[in-house]
Amino acid sequence: MPNIGPGELLVILLIALLVFGPKKLPELGKSLGAGIREFRKGTAGLKEELEGSFRETPAPPVQTVVAQAVVPPVAPPQTATPVAPQAVTPQAVMPAPASDDAPRS
Repeated sequence: MPNIGPGELLVILLIALLVFGPKKLPELGKSLGAGIREFRKGTAGLKEELEGSFRETPAPPVQTVVAQAVVPPVAPPQTATPVAPQAVTPQAVMPAPASDDAPRS
């Protein structure tokens, strides 16, 4: 948007003076200024209300849950008792004793 320079502003004021006249122009300026002031107050109030609602809203509490696994204790491995080597001796195989149920010859 182009800026309005002093020359363009002077032309706009002269046209407004011709259209509205010298008596009506000050009243028009006052009403325009009052309207701009009310607009600024309204926007400032809305802005303060919006920022206030952000400040007043407490942050939701953060709840931390810590989970711990239940692990049964591990028993240390039992060590086998060392066995001393023993000499192995062959044994004689003996015939089975005769039973009474067997037929006798």
